[in-house]
Amino acid sequence: MKTAKRMSRWKKILIWISVVAVVLAAGGFIFLASVTYSPSGQAEAAMQSDAKVVVTEIKQGYRFEPQGGEAVEPNIIFYPGGLVEPESYSPLARTMAEQGHRVYIAKMPLNLAIFGLNKADSFIAEHPDEAFVIGGHSLGGAFASRYAADNSGKLEGIFYLAAYADDGGSLSTTGLSALQITGTSDGVLNKEEWEKTKTNLPADTTFVSIEGGNHGQFGSYGMQKGDNVPEITGDEQLKDVVQALDNWFSTLNK
Repeated sequence: MKTAKRMSRWKKILIWISVVAVVLAAGGFIFLASVTYSPSGQAEAAMQSDAKVVVTEIKQGYRFEPQGGEAVEPNIIFYPGGLVEPESYSPLARTMAEQGHRVYIAKMPLNLAIFGLNKADSFIAEHPDEAFVIGGHSLGGAFASRYAADNSGKLEGIFYLAAYADDGGSLSTTGLSALQITGTSDGVLNKEEWEKTKTNLPADTTFVSIEGGNHGQFGSYGMQKGDNVPEITGDEQLKDVVQALDNWFSTLNK
């Protein structure tokens, strides 16, 4: 009996070691620390409903949708970067909602997507007959990829913002479409891992590089530890991301 308990204890320890290893490998930047990145003033303002966009806090996150509820497909699910509060991505969500899309930002336990892998299920359940894409920033992108690997039949595609598909999120054998967006001034993304894991991407993958964009400006929460100073403004980087998404959406189902 004591031997069985001892084995069970070691099993739990090995599981947690595995979890920590995945966090470190997938994001390439998470230092298990107490730092949490909070939304900027611009992001907090973007959380408010107005004449164009309705922002609703729901059980698993936030929903942004055009006034009137008539949304154009695909619906968008977003997984935040590690240790970044979800509200930090409201400027992107609001902009896409202004263009007619319904956007969901997931709230992750401890602000780490590793603990909320299946958050997308509840969002898809709201409109099961409509098209969805999933995406995420940094660590959030890695775990969005893991969700997509297990649920490719529910999705039209996946987009990565300064992120990549690790082996656990390989989509190489799926028929999904993918979009990878990076910034040339990113000081956080592990470039070697990003290059190495290209083999985990679907054949239909589009690569976009934003000149002067850094890691933190894929959200709106200020400078991130280890990042480079951007050569463009946050609004300029957001505009480039939105344009890349629009172009990619036009290729889906074709």
